Amino acid sequence: MPASSMGFRSPDSALVLNPSFARGWSISSMRRLWAGQPDIAIEHAETALRLSPRARVGSPLLAIGAAHFLNRRFNDAVPKPLLAIQADPSLPEPYRFLASCYAHMGRLDDARDIIARLRSITPSVIPNASYLRKPQHRELFLSGLRLAAVEAG
Repeated sequence: MPASSMGFRSPDSALVLNPSFARGWSISSMRRLWAGQPDIAIEHAETALRLSPRARVGSPLLAIGAAHFLNRRFNDAVPKPLLAIQADPSLPEPYRFLASCYAHMGRLDDARDIIARLRSITPSVIPNASYLRKPQHRELFLSGLRLAAVEAG
C-alpha cells in the first residue's frame, strides 16, 4: 500500500513509523539525491536494498550511482547505472547518468556508445534536469551529457 494512502505526509514520515518500509527508503533516496544530499541518498538506497534485496523497489541502484556521480566519484558511480540498465533496459535515466559519467572520465567512446543505446529507447537525450536542485549538480550532469551527445553526433 502506498504511503500516501496510509495517511503519511511523505515517505520519510512513513519511515519513522515503519523503518522496514523498503519502498519508502527507495523514494527517500531519490528525494535526497534531488535535494542535493548525495551521501544521505546513498545511505537510504543501501537501506532499501538491504530490506528488499530481491524485489528492487524504485531505483536504488540508480540513486547510488547518481549520488557517487554528483560527488564526482566517477569510478564508484559507473557500476551502479550498469546494473540498473541490466535490471531494466527500458529506463532512460541510468543511460544518461552513465553517459555523462563516462564523458567526465574522458571515456568518450564509451559515452558515445551509451548515447546510441539511449537514442534507441528515447529521442530525448538531454532532459530537463530541474529536479536536481543544486545548480552545480545540474550542470555537472548536463555538461557531461552535452559532451557525450556531441561526440555521438
